[in-house]
Amino acid sequence: MSQGPYSDTVMDHFEHPRNMGEIEEADGMAQVGNPACGDVTRIFLKIENGRIVDVKFKTFGCAAAIASSSMTTELIKGKTIDEALALTNEVVARELGGLPEAKLHCSVMAEEALRAAIEDYKRKHGQQDNT
Repeated sequence: MSQGPYSDTVMDHFEHPRNMGEIEEADGMAQVGNPACGDVTRIFLKIENGRIVDVKFKTFGCAAAIASSSMTTELIKGKTIDEALALTNEVVARELGGLPEAKLHCSVMAEEALRAAIEDYKRKHGQQDNT
């Protein structure tokens, strides 16, 4: 049974978020926010041999923001950095069963937080892309 504009998958990830929390001494961490709605997402990465072995998040925001962060962590756990960088907000939204147009920015925020956390990891390990 769908609840309002959200799919059952969105509601499941909102009510039972996966990988919520923090990683002490994370290899990569970033926080991004959306000033328009006040949502904030933090993503923490634990990386070994170029692979994401653990990921946690903390999100202050609406159901779509929390669900997007939860789904993002599920989709990248166990992946290589390059595989994680290939994840787009469109994939996150699709895996969630779709998001209302007005909430697509939530999946964008999750993607931006992930990319920023990977950049943080690369910066800490001297692997910056000079693009």
